[in-house]
Amino acid sequence: MRAEFAYEEAQKYLRQRNRLAVVAGVLGLASLLGLGAAATRDREVVLVPVTSERLSLTSAGPDAHYLELVTRDTALMLLNRSPQGLDYWMGEILKLADPAAHGQLKGELVKIVEEQRGSDISQAFVIRRMDVDPGSLTSTVTGTLKTFVGAQVIASNDRSFRLSWSKRGLSLALTGFEQLPDPSQKD
Repeated sequence: MRAEFAYEEAQKYLRQRNRLAVVAGVLGLASLLGLGAAATRDREVVLVPVTSERLSLTSAGPDAHYLELVTRDTALMLLNRSPQGLDYWMGEILKLADPAAHGQLKGELVKIVEEQRGSDISQAFVIRRMDVDPGSLTSTVTGTLKTFVGAQVIASNDRSFRLSWSKRGLSLALTGFEQLPDPSQKD
């Protein structure tokens, strides 16, 4: 009798253990599916409005309109400078820099700061055209670069500049900036 009772109790506990194992397996599988869905799902960040329309950036990458707005603001910051604000100017540009390109960009900016510090030379850039390529994360701005000594304009030239970007998570970072050669000038 005791053997039968012990056998029935053992079977009851075995069935209970098996049910708990099945529930644990289902919950584990559901957790794995949830983690997989969360990891592969497109992320989206709503950006602070700089225009009247609503902007967002997904993990798929920036759209052309967002890249254009970032390029516009960065190009204007890079190309409009005066000797009085050089330290602030360089610091703000370096905040946009990709960590991998930070040293190279800082070296280029330090050269500009050393050349311009203590002078009366300022420059202003007026954008006339912009081309962006979200696929390659590059953008080109074309416009008029005016150079001033004091209040006197000493040069006004059409120039084009290329900005290179990298995608770091859900943000863009500046990796390079260069003046493009003028196609109308021959070597």
